[in-house]
Amino acid sequence: MSRKWIADFSLLLVAFIWGSTFVVVQSAIETLPPFTFNGLRFLLAGIVLFICLALFEKNKQWKKDISKGIILGIFLFIAYAFQTFGLLFTTPAKSGFLTGLSVVMVPFLIYFFSKQKPSLSAVFGSILAGLGLFFLTSGHAQNFNIGDVLTIVCAFGFAFHIVYTDRFTHQSSILILTTIQLLTVSSLSFIGALLFEDWMAPFQTNEFWSLNVIAGLLVTALLATSAAFYIQTFSQRYTSPSRVAIILTMEPVFAALCSYLWIGEQLTFYAVMGGIFILIGMLCAEIPIPIVKKPRKKRTA
Repeated sequence: MSRKWIADFSLLLVAFIWGSTFVVVQSAIETLPPFTFNGLRFLLAGIVLFICLALFEKNKQWKKDISKGIILGIFLFIAYAFQTFGLLFTTPAKSGFLTGLSVVMVPFLIYFFSKQKPSLSAVFGSILAGLGLFFLTSGHAQNFNIGDVLTIVCAFGFAFHIVYTDRFTHQSSILILTTIQLLTVSSLSFIGALLFEDWMAPFQTNEFWSLNVIAGLLVTALLATSAAFYIQTFSQRYTSPSRVAIILTMEPVFAALCSYLWIGEQLTFYAVMGGIFILIGMLCAEIPIPIVKKPRKKRTA
């Protein structure tokens, strides 16, 4: 099996992990404030990778990758902070679908940075995704709310992260790049907790040691953070951003499925149609649409 196929299957696994953890995160943040939760989650993940870095990394030029890892970490912090806050007001399924809009944003960000014009398929996919968003938010059991707005900001953070990961991963150590960005997210999250949250309160009660909180931290730290982001960074060495975007469209599908199976979340017909339109739009944004050119008329003598 070629490295490209291995990368694709690995990214599909990442999509499943991320989609399935929406429910876990929402359960955990009922006890832990969002910044505190993300600070602990990314700290645990960063420590795991730092141990691996100390044991296995032989690269003597690791310092040059610190700034790149910090940039990726800032984008991740924006994405996860707004996503976690959004889950306080919206449902896991809606959060999964709206986060997936980052896929539609990627070709336009690439144009902004590399001056490559978005294809007709990208424009068409954006229109379909916008229509799907209308159906999803108007036909859902909940109306469009502040949580949805926060989640859309999160989508921009993930889109920038995909674009810059593609730019950095070919020239940097994957392990160093991943470790630094996770520790950056943790540091920024703890600063946010100190400024905006009563972060000590959860530790003074028995709720912090409940199964939901401990399981949420361990699952998201080990699987959805350290393992998932290392896999994504590694995989983007062997596949294109467009291919990454297509595969990650499965994340909201997994999120909706897990929400239905685990917590019995009910989706209306229009909400399901909205999700379908968004998925089709995401796919169309990456599938080239052939442009038929009119044949030139031959000049007659």
